[in-house]
Amino acid sequence: MPSTPSTPSTSEAHPTTRSLLRDVAVADLDLDPDLAPDSEHDAVLSLTPAPGGPPLRAGGPPLHAGGPVYALVRLRGRPVATVLTTVPAGADPARVLATAFRAQHTAHEPPTGISGGAPPRTTVVVATRERADRLGRALDSLLAQDHPDFGVVVIDNAPLTPATRDLIATHYAHRVTYLHEPVPGLATAHNRGVAATDSPVVAFTDDDVVADPRWLSALTAPFAADPRTGCVTGLILPARLTTPAQVLLEGHGGFAKGFAPRLYDPAAPPADQPLFPFTAGSFGSGANMAFRTSALRAVGGFDPATGTGTPARGGDDLYAFVRILTAGHRLRYTPDALVWHHHRETWQDLRNQAYGYGAGLTAYLTAVLCRHPALLPALLAKLPRGLAHARAITVHRETPAAGVPGAHGTRQHPWPRTLSRLERRGMLYGPVGYARARWGSR
Repeated sequence: MPSTPSTPSTSEAHPTTRSLLRDVAVADLDLDPDLAPDSEHDAVLSLTPAPGGPPLRAGGPPLHAGGPVYALVRLRGRPVATVLTTVPAGADPARVLATAFRAQHTAHEPPTGISGGAPPRTTVVVATRERADRLGRALDSLLAQDHPDFGVVVIDNAPLTPATRDLIATHYAHRVTYLHEPVPGLATAHNRGVAATDSPVVAFTDDDVVADPRWLSALTAPFAADPRTGCVTGLILPARLTTPAQVLLEGHGGFAKGFAPRLYDPAAPPADQPLFPFTAGSFGSGANMAFRTSALRAVGGFDPATGTGTPARGGDDLYAFVRILTAGHRLRYTPDALVWHHHRETWQDLRNQAYGYGAGLTAYLTAVLCRHPALLPALLAKLPRGLAHARAITVHRETPAAGVPGAHGTRQHPWPRTLSRLERRGMLYGPVGYARARWGSR
């Protein structure tokens, strides 16, 4: 694997936008839309910090005078938007955020949920490696889900210590199933979870998230409503924005895919995605996804030569999305299914992520073509636009857009030249990494 440059300082990372990379308080605001527009204060149902975040205090850190606050806005519990504003010293944070929301988002109605029967029985798979401290926080949120019938399986992937096993045995015995997977790689760990479940739906999340109490019900309801649904993905928002690396990642788009539900149907390709279905990165992320178990097994599960922990560095989720769609199943994105993600905190973490994103993108494409060469003509026909798209998402931008870090998916935010180069280097390396992983597995 190519070496990466040394960790940049904040000024090296983005000299013209250092003022943007300050701590941002993260909040969760719930409003009642039935109240009159001029009664913002009374319309507030609740205002809390994001899970695991610092408390919200007007007039003191992190809501100091002029300090930025990034808030998820819900309407009666359903996520509809994010807002970025400041809360002056002594002001009521709830009132300021509600006013900002109404100024930025007009005529908002609560989104329509997926109707149908009870969510199907589900197994939640969490792959982890040597992060028992974070895993406990994630498991606490998973065990508090309102889903009527589910189980949780932890896959301990190539562990170096017994910390994860001990955590499960000590604090989660009889509530969480522990499985040891000696072969490293996220895809291999996920496949172990798929093999171990007898549930009609299998969901996946990471050990560094906190799941909203309605997450699993919202994520799995579409399977009961539509038998053609093979995969569902959900909304991922930052739990903390306390370091420059976290703010910059979220400003670049983070993991969120917006607040509009989407249906991706291979029988009716979306007009706004000429590269469909090879634009897998727009469908969702591995920290928040579920599959109809029979459909995932029918396409062979995850490619074990992709994913974190392998030379390919990533792409396991993207590969699965494309395989589900090319097999004729529908994929749905629902913002009702929310998890809060604890982004990595250091510049070196961000550099590793940038390189891994690039590598995972081309690694998954290589995997698709190696395993399913019949898809090559379709990919070649779309390749020129694909290269232009890849360049667009890795371009260096000097000028920040309004709303940093709130406008998800626009990718118009500052992105350091060093990270753009790392993503492109990762793209060049991806096919090599995949080949190394395939060869090593043999």
